[in-house]
Amino acid sequence: METLFMKHNILISQVDTEIIRDIMYSINWEKQLVAIRGSRGVGKTTLIRQYIKQKYGVQAGEALYCTLDSMFFANHTLLELAEYFHLMGGKHLFLDEVHKYPSWSREIKEIIDLYPDLKVTFSGSSLIQILNADADLSRRVLSYTMEGLSFREFLRFYKGIKLPVCKLSDILSSASEICKEVNAVCRPQQMFEEYLRVGYYPFYDGNPDEYYSRIENVLNFIIDQEMTQFCGVEPSYTRRLKAMLLYLAENVPFEVNIVKLANYLDLNKHTVLSYLDSLRRAELLHLLYSDNKSVTKMQKPDKIYLHNPNLFYAIGQQKQIGTIRECFAVNQLATSHSVEYGKANGDFLIDGKITFEVGGQGKTFDQIANLPDSYILADMMEYPVGKKLPLWIVGMIY
Repeated sequence: METLFMKHNILISQVDTEIIRDIMYSINWEKQLVAIRGSRGVGKTTLIRQYIKQKYGVQAGEALYCTLDSMFFANHTLLELAEYFHLMGGKHLFLDEVHKYPSWSREIKEIIDLYPDLKVTFSGSSLIQILNADADLSRRVLSYTMEGLSFREFLRFYKGIKLPVCKLSDILSSASEICKEVNAVCRPQQMFEEYLRVGYYPFYDGNPDEYYSRIENVLNFIIDQEMTQFCGVEPSYTRRLKAMLLYLAENVPFEVNIVKLANYLDLNKHTVLSYLDSLRRAELLHLLYSDNKSVTKMQKPDKIYLHNPNLFYAIGQQKQIGTIRECFAVNQLATSHSVEYGKANGDFLIDGKITFEVGGQGKTFDQIANLPDSYILADMMEYPVGKKLPLWIVGMIY
């Protein structure tokens, strides 16, 4: 046990708390059971360590942080750890990467039953199911999903520019005021183009080649490890999943032809649809439908995008700016809004009522002229012109 306490002290002392993401302050850390889920690489581990350092300090005592792929758990159980920690006066147990411990859900349920005064916060892959066959935690856990950096957060992390979160309703009603505030402290278009290339994952260190290499490592881990564990993907089929992702990177926004995709991958239609859904759950793809309310299980999507613009630069050879623009809009808006494929009536329908058409500076209203609550999100703009808004402004939503 002493080894875990020593590792806690080292890891918490090393974390930087100069910049903390806003999600830190929206999490109710005082609940007995809290889950923080998200794709690998978005910063879950850093967030948890920052909270511990701020709330409890560096030394293990009332709080203990450990990752469940530790060698300690080769011959000890999570229950044993909790029993000892509670006996020593521990109050808050932080468990990182729970999906690497086979019986995590069952043992966490037993821990919170045995020690009602002990708080447990855990993190795991976006693919883990809180509703688990071993233990139904869904009614007892307060779950949060962590995204990569928004454009607003990128400005804060890498440029030292602090700007407030803007609701979509504020963006649509007060775009001029928001743009004036942003333009007073930076040239947003220049920084927006940088964000599209290297801004989503919070581990860019100024070297694009190393950044894209790390993204590839993230993709390989998700497909080779997590999808075989959680999605029933046979290890021998992971190469086909990577081929699918590369194919989509070269062809998105993909007007979906499942038969064509299945033939390309030498897979049956059902398997392709299952893999697409798994890639969505892993936060590697966005699947858009023309009517979210009527979507059925294993229904083919109407349009497919990579999950975030940086993925195009990391794995795609052909970088179509129009596709990257649309990908950015979907990625930012989908964090807090319903996004549907607009078909002939604009690119996207938001919350069933707001239409967005995405394009370059010369984009016109011809396609959406007769639609109520319709707007253009245009690249290469710093200020709005009527209902034509700068594309980057939806990056202020979170």
